[in-house]
Amino acid sequence: MDQETQAYIDQAVEKAVGSGLEAALKKNSKAAIIASKGSLDMAYPPLILATTCAALDIPCQVFFTFYGLDILNKKKNQSLGVPPVGNPAMPVPVPNIIGMLPGMTAMATSMMKGWMGKVGVPTIPELLEMCVESDISIIACQMTMDVMGVKREELIDDIELGGAATFLNYATGCNITLFV
Repeated sequence: MDQETQAYIDQAVEKAVGSGLEAALKKNSKAAIIASKGSLDMAYPPLILATTCAALDIPCQVFFTFYGLDILNKKKNQSLGVPPVGNPAMPVPVPNIIGMLPGMTAMATSMMKGWMGKVGVPTIPELLEMCVESDISIIACQMTMDVMGVKREELIDDIELGGAATFLNYATGCNITLFV
């Protein structure tokens, strides 16, 4: 992990520790996160939460299902986009008709990557690497893979395959369960 990425994580953890959050979270905590969407803006939350869990020594599993599998895809995870159409969170109010013009997704994606890079937020592949290095349990939904024709070779290494029962078996012992 590069020094800039480590510094970013250390700073985030320091903020949490300074507020006394660390002790409250660590006490018998375990986190289960479902990643169900594969756009750039929806790939960050489960990965940031998972790496923060790792930094706080909270065991965590992330279950990637449906379009969330794109986050694990070796080729797709480097080019996830931010769709401007119907996205109420876009900072510049743009009518949906403008968002449908060619190049608008690329522009919105470029803007978001610029914002993230400006403040030192790691890329999606870097966050995935951090999850693997931190022993975050990464599960790709086997049923979704079957339905969507996704092959194991298309996904990053160091993950497991499992289904709803795999997730539920883990999540039943968690006091933090999130759906993204």
